[in-house]
Amino acid sequence: MKNDTTIAPRYSFDIKKVRNDFPILSTTVHGKPLIYMDNGATSQKPWSVIRAIEHYYTSENSNVHRGVHFLSQQATDAFELSRKKVSLFINAKHDHEVIMTKGTTDSINLVANSYGRKFVKEGDSIIISTMEHHSNIVPWQLLCEEKGATLKVIPINQKGELLMDEFEKLLDDTVRLISVAWVSNSLGTINPVKEIIEMAHRRGIPVMLDAAQAVQHLSVDVQELDVDFLAFSGHKLYGPTGSGVLYGKEKWLDAMPPYQGGGEMIKTVSFAKTTYNELPFKFEAGTPNIEAGICISTGIDYINELGLENIQQYEHELLEYATPRLQEIEGLKIIGTAANKASVISFIVEGTHPSDIGIILDKLGIAVRTGHHCTQPLMDWYGIPGTVRASLAFYNTKEELDQLVAGVKKAVGMLV
Repeated sequence: MKNDTTIAPRYSFDIKKVRNDFPILSTTVHGKPLIYMDNGATSQKPWSVIRAIEHYYTSENSNVHRGVHFLSQQATDAFELSRKKVSLFINAKHDHEVIMTKGTTDSINLVANSYGRKFVKEGDSIIISTMEHHSNIVPWQLLCEEKGATLKVIPINQKGELLMDEFEKLLDDTVRLISVAWVSNSLGTINPVKEIIEMAHRRGIPVMLDAAQAVQHLSVDVQELDVDFLAFSGHKLYGPTGSGVLYGKEKWLDAMPPYQGGGEMIKTVSFAKTTYNELPFKFEAGTPNIEAGICISTGIDYINELGLENIQQYEHELLEYATPRLQEIEGLKIIGTAANKASVISFIVEGTHPSDIGIILDKLGIAVRTGHHCTQPLMDWYGIPGTVRASLAFYNTKEELDQLVAGVKKAVGMLV
């Protein structure tokens, strides 16, 4: 992220206008105006996405890829246009390298089951990191248990940064895949994924990136990264829940067996043998979440209108504004102080439990996340039960951050 701390705004969008695009931001909670800072869990939806969902069900609702009638063709065209927009958004070489899934978890499980079934055997190993979400731990544990393989973990330092020298030591001839978070959902750390990929590829090891917390903050170019697999969710990208993407290089997707069997993923079926469909349909068995698949691209359209660089700059300003103000609170400690961070602030306060702070903030209309954030091994590493996490988006304001700081001070005064 950029470190320029000049006072002049470095973004070029109207915050008030942006906030008006999100109807839920005008609601109240416990009689207080909603201050929503749980964007790492899910983002709020702009009118454009809400209306696109309504439009699908009122004008296009039909199953895709299977019908010759008008509505089916309309829905199919919209679904495939969305795939095209996703492909352009991440700069995939081919549209068919974009697999529509239910979300990041579904995408990671697809790779663990399909790639793992084909390429991982007894004695092999998979590498993840200490800061992974459970969705990027458990599928690999299941695979290793089934195959007799080993799960290796990249260690971190106290700031929440990967120890790259230690990572290099893990790279040996047993490693079949590396799967790491691009941005930590708990710490906000932006990992050096380009370096990870280059180090892995020198040994011929493919890399998967969990980009669930990256695509809404950072520009993604899968060809420039040369990444082998990349997963993200639509609901964290201002699109609907139940939508997600798996990007995979064509050579890997062609070599992998189907993840699930059923309709759409077949060319021909007989009781003797089934012939599988071409990409991307080989990995899209059954009726998809059609409206979510279509409307994920509406969220992308909204992001593109604002400009990812503008978003990144503004969110970094929010991070720089809030961090020192929170640190002024006696007993407060920020967990995750990497030099390169996204707009996530996790903290603990001596003498309090994160959940108690979260409950008091909720009564003030401030929505934050408390607990281990599906990164329990990471919290165990820090020796804490969890944190209070404020994850910021481009519709948050400095005034809201002032209220967050005041709310935490009030909570601490009540609890300590």
